[in-house]
Amino acid sequence: MRTTRPGGPARAANPAGRVGVLAVLLLAALYSLLPVWWLVVSATKGSSDLFSSNGFWFAGRIEIVQNISTLLGVQDGIYGRWLLNSLLYAVGGAIVATLLSAMAGYVLAKYTFRGREAVFNTVLGAILIPAPLFALPLYLMFSATHLVNTFWAVFIPSIVSPFGVYLSRIYAAAAVPDELLEAGRIDGAGEFRIFRSIALRVLQPSLVTIFLFQFVTIWTNYLLPSLMLANDRLQPVTVGLVAWKEQRGQTVPYNLIITGALLSVVPIVVMFLLLQRHWKAGLTSGSVK
Repeated sequence: MRTTRPGGPARAANPAGRVGVLAVLLLAALYSLLPVWWLVVSATKGSSDLFSSNGFWFAGRIEIVQNISTLLGVQDGIYGRWLLNSLLYAVGGAIVATLLSAMAGYVLAKYTFRGREAVFNTVLGAILIPAPLFALPLYLMFSATHLVNTFWAVFIPSIVSPFGVYLSRIYAAAAVPDELLEAGRIDGAGEFRIFRSIALRVLQPSLVTIFLFQFVTIWTNYLLPSLMLANDRLQPVTVGLVAWKEQRGQTVPYNLIITGALLSVVPIVVMFLLLQRHWKAGLTSGSVK
């Protein structure tokens, strides 16, 4: 009489399941990386080779250095100005948004006061509402305060992150022990000093995550700055590149626009690579705690 070990058929089916999962992951990776590969390849081509050669392979000449040099000189170097604007909006907005989110999340997690749950539910509701729905009310509000077409019209909305508040509140409730806070109070430390010296260090993993999410959100935002800013010297790189594209290559050749798009991705990649080690290590230590 033949006997089978428990779990025998399931083990036999595992290789097929793994192949299926691997195939799905490969397709997803291919779908995600193909546009990036096309962008890199196209940025190395001249204007004549862009449409006459294979879009997914290099042409005879690699002209990316020349493209970058020409791009930075177009319209008195307006592209460099756009990159600087994007850095100011994204880095400054992400830093302030991270600090405000940390403070708000810490208060909602560690202090008991009337209306706390109502405030937190309002934050959750703000997360569920699509961001484009806020664009018109924000425009009307800033128009009434005469801030339209200024730096602050983009920067102020960028420092608000409902998702950051939510993440900080969840992480603070789980990772910041009440006993540690009480020990600080017994030692005579004030509430702000406890937050600065104790809570912020424990919240570091969530802060890195919030900063990355907010940086990418601000950097890739198109609707808000395009609605608020008419002065091209204040626009971020996303709005500027779209404006060039809408001119259908009449003012700026397509190969330069594609090169500009490639350069606009570099800060996001660099920021992620710089913070990746802190992000992963911090999340692991936080889960252990």
